[in-house]
Amino acid sequence: MKTKSRNRIKELRDKKRMKQSVLAKKVGIFQSEISEIEAGNRIPNVYLALKIAKVLGERVEEIFLL
Repeated sequence: MKTKSRNRIKELRDKKRMKQSVLAKKVGIFQSEISEIEAGNRIPNVYLALKIAKVLGERVEEIFLL
């Protein structure tokens, strides 16, 4: 059984009232990719994780949980 990754992207995005499509555009990926990352079905590479953290105004280790 594959373990899903955990993150706080949706929580932080909702706090900023930001749509998935807006976050996706700001980090340079498709909205469907943000959806997959939020659901834990995709793990972003370090570069993308850092971009997401910057847009959301949080440290990367506060967003992506082990």
